[in-house]
Amino acid sequence: MEKKQYTVTAALPYANGPLHLGHVAGVYLPADIFVRFLRHKKHDVAFICGSDEHGAAITLRAKKEGISPQEIVDKYHGILANAFKDFDIQFDIFHRTTAETHKTTAQDFFKQLDKNGAFTQQKTEQYYDEENNQFLADRYITGECPKCGYAEAYGDQCEKCGSALSPTDLINPKSTLSGNAPVLKETSHWFLPMERHEDWLRAWIKNGELNGVKQHDPKKWRNQVIGQCLSWIDGGLHPRAMTRDLDWGIPVPVEGADGKVLYVWLDAPIGYISATKDWAKSAGKDWKDYWTGDRKLIHFIGKDNIVFHAVIFPILLKEHGEFILPDNVPASEFLNLEGDKFSTSRNWAVWLHEYLERHPDKVDELKYTLTSIAPESKDSEFTWLDFQSRVNNELADVLGNFVNRALVLNNKYYEGVVPALGELAAEDQKVINALKEIPSKVEELLYNYKIREAQSEVMGLARIGNRYLAETEPWKVVKTDPKRVETILHIALQITANLAILFDPFIPATAKKMRSFLNMSEFDWSQTGSIELLPTGTMTNKPTILFQKIDEEFVEKEKAILMASKAENKVEVEEEIEVVAAPQKEDVVFDDFLKMDIRVGKILSAKKIKKADKLLELLVDTGLDQRTIVSGIAEQFDVDEIIGKKVSVLMNLPPRKLRGVTSNGMILMAEDAKGNLNFIAPGEEMEVGAEIR
Repeated sequence: MEKKQYTVTAALPYANGPLHLGHVAGVYLPADIFVRFLRHKKHDVAFICGSDEHGAAITLRAKKEGISPQEIVDKYHGILANAFKDFDIQFDIFHRTTAETHKTTAQDFFKQLDKNGAFTQQKTEQYYDEENNQFLADRYITGECPKCGYAEAYGDQCEKCGSALSPTDLINPKSTLSGNAPVLKETSHWFLPMERHEDWLRAWIKNGELNGVKQHDPKKWRNQVIGQCLSWIDGGLHPRAMTRDLDWGIPVPVEGADGKVLYVWLDAPIGYISATKDWAKSAGKDWKDYWTGDRKLIHFIGKDNIVFHAVIFPILLKEHGEFILPDNVPASEFLNLEGDKFSTSRNWAVWLHEYLERHPDKVDELKYTLTSIAPESKDSEFTWLDFQSRVNNELADVLGNFVNRALVLNNKYYEGVVPALGELAAEDQKVINALKEIPSKVEELLYNYKIREAQSEVMGLARIGNRYLAETEPWKVVKTDPKRVETILHIALQITANLAILFDPFIPATAKKMRSFLNMSEFDWSQTGSIELLPTGTMTNKPTILFQKIDEEFVEKEKAILMASKAENKVEVEEEIEVVAAPQKEDVVFDDFLKMDIRVGKILSAKKIKKADKLLELLVDTGLDQRTIVSGIAEQFDVDEIIGKKVSVLMNLPPRKLRGVTSNGMILMAEDAKGNLNFIAPGEEMEVGAEIR
């Protein structure tokens, strides 16, 4: 195959929090696997990433933690960089958008676009928080998404349906600073008139054509990417502001832009270019070689970033005039966790850096599992039971078992020396044919960004090896036909050698360990599929166990950590709730109020109602009678503590049957914003039966 040149980017993570497994499975791990494969195929590759350190998300986190935005990005850039390093994600550079190179690059990019007439300057009304006296950037506004109805959509994007939005699109918007409804106030910004670009964008995305020339193959783009982009374009593109009224970000470098910074979705993707500049300089290369000419630009992202990478950034690149456009944007769907969505706000997540602290020896186990469930074309789910199952049943029982058996038997019968290949039986040829076919299947899948299927094909080869040993039974045949066993173990060791190369992009530490068993200090991907990959006469080493099995205790501990963090977050959120009185109900006439008969009562007995967790059956002395009242207070009050308590009783409600018990009235309660209940209790000196007016 022609040795094409690639620039591969992975979405810049916001430096306002750590990485969870959803981020890893959807973006960074598949990108790393793809790049490792390209390098094995001898392609020239630049693998670029960095932390996104501007935008309202950073200032929101800084406000929450009570420190400066710079302190926030310094803190989380370090956490992100270390997590990637410990998880063995091998970027050529992990850059920062607060770097001086980036500031210069982004400002120069903006000035070139401005010079080219890419922008229009418009006065517009923008949401403003009167209590905090500041304009509100997109992420400072939440409201109901007009597309899907999600109640907590941001002013630039709905994270539930992925729609790109403008703040004025939101229904019932509110400021995240004060919680108040914002007002519209006039300001001036530089806009990108995206409607000018609809025709060429449609042809480029749908047909892969740019200026009449085939630029990429749309059949290799994922359906969700093509579909979301065309839906957006067909719905009509609109001007989008490329500047913001903020005090944190890249200053807009033109006259009359005091107090304004670049929009983060202009700023951030330029970070790929500035990162390439600093990497190329340190590597003695020309950065322009990686952004111009005959080179493939690939963006690995999550589906919530599709529009920004496949519509807005291509417009900016084309308007600039110097850069190539993406060849593919392999966006993943979302990964869920134990039956629920990953949620930073609810602390429902497995954080990568915390997992690595607990299990530094289980990196490849996590890599393999996440790739096995990669949400490439639809949402998928991570559970600790599935993690256990894949480690035990696939990595240990299939791959580990086969490699161990092949090497142990060879050590036992031939003192570790790779035996010669003898006469082939039909069962041998069948295995050899499969071995020859698998590498080309793996390559085709990887070139088409089907990374999950590619890993499955490699594991399929380990399954073939296991079956081969089980069917040929060399431990029995050696007693009667030792020459036959030489051929069997030669083939088994060649399968092992192929696995030690083919698994390298997916579980690199394990693949390296396998090669050490085989004394393969050097290897060449192009030789895979061969039954002479490991030369006859090679001295192999005694193997060690590749994978320790995961026990039930491991699973229970991880589940407990999840539940504990969720519970802690619930308490923290409850403590932060501002107690706001419910709005006043509609007016009633005085005569309606007089119709209610409310009296002092005394609880004589109480018992729980079967199969009704919230209900208590109370016997109440009302002064007029002793009556049964059913009350939904069982979760907050013990039976023993309320007997003898004086309460307020609404007497003249029609009888109502609840879980088979007829209730004759209502106990009046007060309920606060947190759902806590308290009796509306008269003073102890009040007699039972006294009227409440």
